[in-house]
Amino acid sequence: MRPDLFMERQLHFRVSPLHCPTVADLVGFGDKVAFSTARVPLPMSFLTRRRVEFRDTDAAGIVHFSAFFPMMEVAEHEMLRSLGIAILPDHDSTPRLTWPRVSAQCDYVSAARFEDELQIEVRIGKIGNSSVRYDFAFRNDETMVAKGSMTAVCCELLPGGGLAKATIPTEIREKFASVG
Repeated sequence: MRPDLFMERQLHFRVSPLHCPTVADLVGFGDKVAFSTARVPLPMSFLTRRRVEFRDTDAAGIVHFSAFFPMMEVAEHEMLRSLGIAILPDHDSTPRLTWPRVSAQCDYVSAARFEDELQIEVRIGKIGNSSVRYDFAFRNDETMVAKGSMTAVCCELLPGGGLAKATIPTEIREKFASVG
């Protein structure tokens, strides 16, 4: 890419269901932006909002680091519901799939406080054969608050309650690709 295509500025861009931009609109490289004429669709992301509750905060009224993990899980569940993916399998479904977490992490960028309304963006960071990594971005207005990720493994719920690793079915993989 030619260096003269870049301009220095902070990019705050969100994809909405009403506007699916293409690389022709813009291509982001961290804080640098390049404009291009290629017509490749950019991936969508799932957006939700959550107001910071008193129970999420410490004595100073700042969101406690541990509160971001339940927020990530709730945002994940909202995204899965929006895609029509079951969180808990029906007794009649075959196979009976569930998604235990094997990894979770969060990096904190700036403080959020009691009653702030956070926007939580969820993207599919990586889809493996049997695992999926969800990437999360927490914003308060345009200010980045935290970035996190969770990795879940697709498992079949066995009779008696045991779990067996399973390949992510094609129809679920295609649904994940819409928020990748």
